[in-house]
Amino acid sequence: MSKSLHRIYIATLVITVVLVTLYVALYGFHYYITPKHERFHHLQNEVLKPSGFYGHGFGIIGSSIIIIGVFGYMARKRMRVFMRIGVLKYWLEFHIFLCSLGPILILFHTAFKFGGIVAVSFWSMVAVVISGIIGRFIYIQIPRSIEGRELSLSEINDLKTGIEHDLHHRFKLDREIISRLRALMEQGLRPLEKGFFKNIFLRLAREKKVLSNVRQLLKDQGLKRKSRNHILKVFKSEMIISRRIEWLASMQNLLRYWHVLHLPFALIMLVIMIVHVIVAVLFGYTWIF
Repeated sequence: MSKSLHRIYIATLVITVVLVTLYVALYGFHYYITPKHERFHHLQNEVLKPSGFYGHGFGIIGSSIIIIGVFGYMARKRMRVFMRIGVLKYWLEFHIFLCSLGPILILFHTAFKFGGIVAVSFWSMVAVVISGIIGRFIYIQIPRSIEGRELSLSEINDLKTGIEHDLHHRFKLDREIISRLRALMEQGLRPLEKGFFKNIFLRLAREKKVLSNVRQLLKDQGLKRKSRNHILKVFKSEMIISRRIEWLASMQNLLRYWHVLHLPFALIMLVIMIVHVIVAVLFGYTWIF
């Protein structure tokens, strides 16, 4: 998948989530803001209550989407028969899409009324979504190949070596300018001695300042804007690689700890959700089936 096509793919997923959320929220806006003890008399109560046609449908569709998102991604990662189907990175992005859309539909299924054991499943789902966002941030900080495979340190260093080669041969920069640019970069990429989490924000702020200095140096050399932008893009790539090398061990450890927290919430959510579905079916709430 090309970069442009990938952007369209991501934009489509994001727009789908936003449009579905807006449509359902606007459709039932007056019902959802009505006090709970007055909803029985609302015109939309029969369709938007948790056992109503739409409300029940939101729950079934949302639950199905989550189950597909969770077990589909797990199958792609762990079952040999699926390992060659598609790129893992794109599967993860689709997993995030499904596990964002599903909880939103379930939220509307509850009609914003939480109680009983099902509330445990709902808040576990909220914890899964929040931890998923954090996990996604940690995941992208670990350098990976286009297939989503974690890169080794030697592969990362090979990428850094290739950047200087591109500056000299592709952009025709002489060695003196490259050395001056390298001095700026090395000054900006010195490891920080602060705590790890504080380091994240300080490092990102310093990278921004370094890129500004590189941009000014290139401008002083009289390079065309198009060439400057290309070189800045190359240096930004190196900064990201260098940052990820520095954070590699910490992020790998964080990802392991994250799995310990993320998976139990996901299991609690799924178990209670399945029990809830079975009980609903036994009591005759079968929607259109």
